[in-house]
Amino acid sequence: MKTFTLAGTDIEAPEVVLGLMRITEKSDDEIRELVRTARDAGIDFLDHADVYGSELHQCERRFAEAMALTPAQRDELTIQTKAGIVRDGPYFDFSYEHLVESVEGSLRALGTDRIDVLLLHRPDALVEPEEVARAFDELHAAGKVRAFGVSNHTPRQIELLTKHVRQPLVANQVQLSITHAPLVAQGVAANMQAEGQSTVRDGGGLLDFCRLHDIAVQAWSPFQAGFFDGVFLGDDRYPELNAVVDRLADEHGVTPEAIATAWITRIPGRTQVVLGTTTPARVAAAAAGSDLTLSRAQWYELFRAAGYRVP
Repeated sequence: MKTFTLAGTDIEAPEVVLGLMRITEKSDDEIRELVRTARDAGIDFLDHADVYGSELHQCERRFAEAMALTPAQRDELTIQTKAGIVRDGPYFDFSYEHLVESVEGSLRALGTDRIDVLLLHRPDALVEPEEVARAFDELHAAGKVRAFGVSNHTPRQIELLTKHVRQPLVANQVQLSITHAPLVAQGVAANMQAEGQSTVRDGGGLLDFCRLHDIAVQAWSPFQAGFFDGVFLGDDRYPELNAVVDRLADEHGVTPEAIATAWITRIPGRTQVVLGTTTPARVAAAAAGSDLTLSRAQWYELFRAAGYRVP
């Protein structure tokens, strides 16, 4: 498993992250097996959010109950969680009070004294960056949060925050897969007037912006065709793409999940793939993609097979 250091921290991050948003109905043994499989594959970075589960902090609490980590075991893991979504409504809340309250709830649910990485969960249109900065300063000074980041933020939204936030923003978690790659596709077809792919949807060059500012890109839904509308691997909607994926998997002696992972990690910069599966075998299969480097020809072949244009 390839790793890198999150900018401005001493946190060593693997290229593949275990997401735990779907463990509500899993037994303690199933959760332990899932985490153990991930650890065996080199994944020691776990992704949570306060809103994951049918109740607030439910998945965080289920993880803590199942794992019952000793202090030494806790030190072996990087635990990331997210705050800012208010599900009743729904709406977003990046106020000082909400962020501090959410972190306190996550600390209790996780049974830990610190969060390694805290992400702002999607943008809040009513954000007051001074309040975010105040919350971050207080949580950091108290040792309750080691590092901070965002999710689904545009370059300008990040710049607005960094005008006031003193800590480096170490990650931006965004949806990204072979079939959901507008962040990549726009740059490839830049300035092509008749090509819809060239339309700027993210404020312009989000991947380049993150690379320039040493912000890790965390790709969520790496196997999803679109916005939670099913995986593209083995799906009849993508016959050409799956034919290429399967051929490359055979050539490299890996699974299709590994090819889908390798496509994302081939994107230059600090890049992580956030797995949402709760099937241990799929976690192990996907993790193998970190050790596979696709050639440029293979990467672009997959990109074209997904329906994107290479001018």
